[in-house]
Amino acid sequence: MYSPTPEDWREANRAKWDERVPIHAASEFYDLDAFRAGKDALRDFELAEVGDVTGRSLLHLQCHIGLDTLSWARHGASHVVGLDFSEPAVETARALAVDLGLSQERAAFVAADAYDAAEAVPDSSYDIVYTGTGALCWLPDLDRWAETAASLVAPGGFLYVAEFHPLTDSLDDETGSRVVHDYFVRDPWVDTTPGTYADLDAVTVHNRSVEWVHPVGEVVTALAKAGLRIEFLHEHDASLFPRYGSLQRHEDGYYRFPADRPRIPLMYSIKASRPA
Repeated sequence: MYSPTPEDWREANRAKWDERVPIHAASEFYDLDAFRAGKDALRDFELAEVGDVTGRSLLHLQCHIGLDTLSWARHGASHVVGLDFSEPAVETARALAVDLGLSQERAAFVAADAYDAAEAVPDSSYDIVYTGTGALCWLPDLDRWAETAASLVAPGGFLYVAEFHPLTDSLDDETGSRVVHDYFVRDPWVDTTPGTYADLDAVTVHNRSVEWVHPVGEVVTALAKAGLRIEFLHEHDASLFPRYGSLQRHEDGYYRFPADRPRIPLMYSIKASRPA
């Protein structure tokens, strides 16, 4: 029997993210001054796999404060739209767009739930629908997400997903070498950890959140059911942060296991297209 989803899951998650927006905006982790000066927020494998975005429209679902969204605009996307359920996050993203000299025609941000994206965004379809790392764990219903995202992909366009691999949630935090949690768990995970990944020592009040683990097969199947064609599923042996104490930071900025340890996937990416 599965544990029921708390009725207030969306409100709890929104309160947590609303509180953390100013902490993130002021943090060294996001380093908005460096971003304003030209630092790219996108990962190299994302740029390679998505390809040239010049002249293309792009929708970013669950965009947080908009750094990835605005980076796609810097890479030549003709029109980018970021969507997030946190009003403070959207306000911060809009201010950043102004700082970068991007008009609303080039970069727009919308405050709305990901499930309501089709009704909330300004256009009915986009050449590229993008969702970045750490997004899917906040959604209980992947079929509904996939249907919504797929409906916004223009004919001949594609959806691109970059995510942390769910296998990493099955392993012990200290070494990442022992399976301690069920990979196929469907129960919501309620967390009450204070602080934030961008500032572990930050004083926070809204610490309760509800998250879900989605196996890779569930993600791929949801996208296929929604009518998209899976172009690739790539698994990556690197992470963006030291998920386990045994991970080591490399010169390229990624974290990997030591060379004498067997590798496992720490991240994955998917490209799924809509026929022209």
